[in-house]
Amino acid sequence: MNKNYNYLRRPLMIPEYGRHIQEMVDSLLEIEDREERTRQAKAVIAVMGNLNPLLRDTADFTHKLWDHLFIMSDFRLDVDSPYPRPTREDLKVKPEKLRYSQGDVSHKHYGKNIISMLRRASHEEPAKSESELRNIARYMRNKSAEYNNEHPNNEVILNDIKRLSDGAINLNEEWFKKVESEHKSAPLHQKNGKRQNHSARQPQKGGKRNTQRHNNAK
Repeated sequence: MNKNYNYLRRPLMIPEYGRHIQEMVDSLLEIEDREERTRQAKAVIAVMGNLNPLLRDTADFTHKLWDHLFIMSDFRLDVDSPYPRPTREDLKVKPEKLRYSQGDVSHKHYGKNIISMLRRASHEEPAKSESELRNIARYMRNKSAEYNNEHPNNEVILNDIKRLSDGAINLNEEWFKKVESEHKSAPLHQKNGKRQNHSARQPQKGGKRNTQRHNNAK
């Protein structure tokens, strides 16, 4: 007994419709009368539409069904279609490659915003760009440490700033050391202030508790 397994059959053009719809399309090619073939093709289109009833009222749904019918017939079906017949070349057309609008980023771990900020700061007055350059330098140092898993040399950050700003910003080692010292000292002052305030409150809480205990003893 010969067994008809699917792996022995020819591949389906559009597997979503199944083997039965493919056999209906194949049977259309055997009809010699053009009018009868067209009438049967419309019946097959109706069956294909019943497989997706929710999409029946959508735009161009019937057009897609007719295109699928010609594709499943390997473009050999000759019937009167209400839409232009697709060709094999239409399926081989590839879309144009999309280009990224942001362009190439030489130092991706910094991000393109840093490049824009450096170029903007290069056109500003030194007094206005000083604080912005400090924040940029700290940010670049942190990102470089995350990317390379090690603390970068100050010379590396300074060279990157000069390169990303197209040579407009040229900073020295002393400027970077001053930025680092200010950054390290600022949080320490804040922490000491919080500790002093916290320690100053403790005698007050203790005084209230001692007063309550003294009143309860009376």
